[in-house]
Amino acid sequence: QVQLVESGGGLVQPGGSLRLSCAASGVISGINTMGWYRQAPGKQRELVAVIHTGGSTNYAESVKGRFTISRDNAKNTVYLQMNSLKPEDTAVYSCNWRTYWYRDYWGQGTQVTVSS
Repeated sequence: QVQLVESGGGLVQPGGSLRLSCAASGVISGINTMGWYRQAPGKQRELVAVIHTGGSTNYAESVKGRFTISRDNAKNTVYLQMNSLKPEDTAVYSCNWRTYWYRDYWGQGTQVTVSS
């Protein structure tokens, strides 16, 4: 069973930066999208950013201009560069890879806390 392993979360001050990584433990065939979701306490999970097979990207309005999603196919890894972090970005961030036949793979989640 292929697993997604996330890293890079932590505590950062407002205005700071973090880079999250999500690596697959093996090969997943037929990947259509790779994305990052987040869930804050008491809130629903929301899509933060997604990168499609062709390279196009989409972002939540709240993170546009601050977050960048990218991937390294050779390393089987997707990244989320987060700049100008705000307290409202505090959440558990999870990566999701979805295949063309709608099978989802999820990471275990990594905590991001933005606080002074």
